[in-house]
Amino acid sequence: MRKFGLIGYPLGHSFSKGYFTEKFNKNRLTECSYENYPLTSLDHLPELISDTSLVGLNVTIPYKSSVMQYLSKIDHEAETLGAVNVIKIKRVGNEPVLSGYNSDITGIRDTLIPNLGPGIKNALVLGSGGSSKAVCHVLNGINVPFTLISREKKDFCLTYSEITPELLSNSHLIINTTPLGMFPDITGKPDIRYELLDEKHILFDLVYNPEITSFLKMGQERGCTILSGIRMLHSQAEKSWEIWNNEDL
Repeated sequence: MRKFGLIGYPLGHSFSKGYFTEKFNKNRLTECSYENYPLTSLDHLPELISDTSLVGLNVTIPYKSSVMQYLSKIDHEAETLGAVNVIKIKRVGNEPVLSGYNSDITGIRDTLIPNLGPGIKNALVLGSGGSSKAVCHVLNGINVPFTLISREKKDFCLTYSEITPELLSNSHLIINTTPLGMFPDITGKPDIRYELLDEKHILFDLVYNPEITSFLKMGQERGCTILSGIRMLHSQAEKSWEIWNNEDL
């Protein structure tokens, strides 16, 4: 049996278990299973990985950064971001060797690139947390300038009240990296002037539950192109599977 799973806390609305269970059933991978492991503390990780049939983990909040202290090897992009959400587990004798990767980058890149034309002069990145760092890394890589927006005043960010009509109108890509609108508080949305949006805007929400958030719905009503976080999750999951099955990693 090859076991995979998700660590984090809490894990009440995990996407990964359902995705991989369906994948294994569809492809008749009867030797594979995927479970949620809600760890109240990372102190429980060594006990978890002592199960020699466990070969891969996904990592979600609040452990994407703190889990790095347990890893023997960290991919360059994951180290740059300071966050890991995929762990590959190999065994050397009886000792587990853990390698860390970040599939957020792949998921964001795969969602954005097919939908971006040459006319994107600026992007607004709403939020300044860990997911925001991954978004900014991708935007830098594809040469899209961006402005960071945060609720709190920071040296490298504007606040929502500092978003001028001109900035909003000229930022044709707007990415929500905050949890606003996530189930169960599905009415929440970033505080921007949606009436200034039009068909030239692209709205991308990293939230996936619900698939169409209030943020995306407001953009849809203004004729914007909308990109749901569910696309990103599918890409992330497949990248995890690729990492776990690549013998060269």
